[in-house]
Amino acid sequence: MTHAHTATEPSLDDKTTLLSGRDFGSTEAAEASGIPSLVLSDGPHGVRRQRADSDHIGVHQSEPATCFPPAVALASGWDPDLLRRLGEALGREARHLDVDVLLGPGVNIKRSPLCGRNFEYFSEDPLLSGVLGAAYVRGVQSQGVGTSVKHFAANNQETDRMRVSSDVDERTLREIYFPAFERIVTQARPATVMCSYNRVNGVHAAENRWLLTQVLREEWGFDGLVVSDWGAVSDRVAALLAGTDLEMPGNGGATDAEVAAAVRAGELDEGVVDTAVARLRTLAERVRAGGAPAGVDHEAQHRLAREIAADCLVLLKNRDRTLPLGPTGRIALIGEFAQTLRYQGGGSSHVNATRIDSPLEQLRAALPDADIDFAQGYDPTGQADAAHLRGQAVALAAQADTAVLVVGLPEADESEGFDREHIDLPRDQVELIQEVARAARRTVVVLLNGGVVSLEGWHDEVDAVVEAWLPGQAGGGAIADVLAGRVNPSGRLAETIPFRLQDTPSFLNFPGEQGHVRYGEGVMVGYRYYESADVPVRYSFGHGLSYTTFEQSDFRVTATGADTATATVTVTNTGDRSGKHVVQVYVAAPERPVSSPARELRGFAKVSLAPGESTVVEIDLDRRAFAYWDITRADWTVAAGRYEVQLAENAHTVVAAVPLDLAGDLLAKPLTLDSTVGEWFGHPSVGPALTKAVESGLTEEQAAVAAENADAMRMVESMTMRAFLGFLPNPLPEEYLEQLMQTSRTLA
Repeated sequence: MTHAHTATEPSLDDKTTLLSGRDFGSTEAAEASGIPSLVLSDGPHGVRRQRADSDHIGVHQSEPATCFPPAVALASGWDPDLLRRLGEALGREARHLDVDVLLGPGVNIKRSPLCGRNFEYFSEDPLLSGVLGAAYVRGVQSQGVGTSVKHFAANNQETDRMRVSSDVDERTLREIYFPAFERIVTQARPATVMCSYNRVNGVHAAENRWLLTQVLREEWGFDGLVVSDWGAVSDRVAALLAGTDLEMPGNGGATDAEVAAAVRAGELDEGVVDTAVARLRTLAERVRAGGAPAGVDHEAQHRLAREIAADCLVLLKNRDRTLPLGPTGRIALIGEFAQTLRYQGGGSSHVNATRIDSPLEQLRAALPDADIDFAQGYDPTGQADAAHLRGQAVALAAQADTAVLVVGLPEADESEGFDREHIDLPRDQVELIQEVARAARRTVVVLLNGGVVSLEGWHDEVDAVVEAWLPGQAGGGAIADVLAGRVNPSGRLAETIPFRLQDTPSFLNFPGEQGHVRYGEGVMVGYRYYESADVPVRYSFGHGLSYTTFEQSDFRVTATGADTATATVTVTNTGDRSGKHVVQVYVAAPERPVSSPARELRGFAKVSLAPGESTVVEIDLDRRAFAYWDITRADWTVAAGRYEVQLAENAHTVVAAVPLDLAGDLLAKPLTLDSTVGEWFGHPSVGPALTKAVESGLTEEQAAVAAENADAMRMVESMTMRAFLGFLPNPLPEEYLEQLMQTSRTLA
């Protein structure tokens, strides 16, 4: 049934037209209804504004914009304030380029190092991802530009990404793959959330009402607009019913007609259409409140990009203080990436940078009194004679005081759309490092890569290793600043560097088969697995060195409520350089009804200190810091027991620990005859009464036999009470059992 319309009320066809894109990157307008056309643009680390020939995979050129470091680098900064400043800068450029919604941040968890899009995601840890993502959203939206938190949810691979079913249990979703989205939605109020391509437990994310309505809107209170990933909708009516408001890109009105037809056929309430249109109108009001486009100082943006990148570099190894480099001496700078910087990943986030700084030029500028020679060393395209290039580089290294190799992955190896097959550096680069390390007095390796790479085969032969990730367009200057000592490195790993791909927790399940990928590792993702299974790694989550030293002392934990606490620690810079330190607080849980990781990151803070300076860091631990998702209660639950709050240098190295006793939640469940014997006898109130009743019905001889075979009860703990009653020598009255079950229901 259709509605009568006034002169100012849009028709059904007019409304449905608003719910899919006008073209690849903009929405339809309904000026009479106060809804302008909005521009949605990639990417998370730079504005990819295309004026014509728009696409979603980086084929066509976009307007020049600052290419900031991608999320893989940003996360290693462990600094929400840095992400807020980045967001503000991105928001300024987005407004300047008439972009209303910036499609980021990407907060999917790094389940496997093979994911081809890992360079766009923050971390293997949900807390770190969520805190940084929320800061990013606040920064961008402070400029009157909307954000789109993506990709919701369980989108952790590129293989078969348009249709693969991520088969994952609810506890794992709630504890690992949802929390970053939840934190951003509840704390930063993003303008939009983008649903992912994949299916979640068999249902396409775009058509998953549990995901988009029950969890996102009803539980978390999301009041923005849900937009599909580009081309993610296969059934527009089902998607609209599930909560996908806007389908992107445009499709010539084909699916709009499907929606209108469903309304006219009585299969879809027109109110669902009205709700989606209202959300689009609200979005327009939010993002257009900032006024006219702002001007942009691209030089200032570039300086900020350099500052951010330098703060995110991770000093992995520094034997005998090889770094920073001295102001004089002879340096052999080796590697094609030293003159042609690899600074971003491929695909939809590919930014047309305003300028690109090379490490070669920047290091020469930073060390004007040093003699810096260059050798190409390798050809990322594989077209040149590898042995010849390697020979030139080794000869140069033999004559230098220090050889600095800039190596990494070519863009062809990692991009949106496909996953990697291994984590190795190109073979010619590994051989180059090995031969240079043998020839040079000291060897420094700088890595440029969007996903974790193996350090094996050469790590132990070199003196220093700097993980620069993909550092953005100003990465050359940032690398020079750290190598020359202008900036003290303060990055910490946001993901583990394993010894072998085979050691990774998802190795046997990634990327799945026959349309399904099973998340068989459950909550044991990243360091949670390595620490719990005692699997050695090359470098742990949270690892990172500095040119100065820090001391952490007087670690205390104070309960602030029944299930909350505050941790405090004094941090002192005990070295001779100013520097930044990341305080990391983990929680180890007592025995619980579910498997628990050895420890989980529950709080962090980055502090900047001058030599000799101290500060007191306070980290609040809320209820969720101690909770797990109980699938039987469908709620967050704190188990009773002694927790350990740990101060750590990284996920492996604990430097101090304080016990914390929590009363926890009453975990008693309503009992039925189908509950197990263990559940009946283990119930806090029913158990003692039942034990007394059973024992009172035994003869002395039966009681003696029972006492001698106390361990036999363990054999029947998993038996249902219904079955167990038949084994008792004396039956229990039905009325008594019903009374006990009623007691359990009252206490639950």
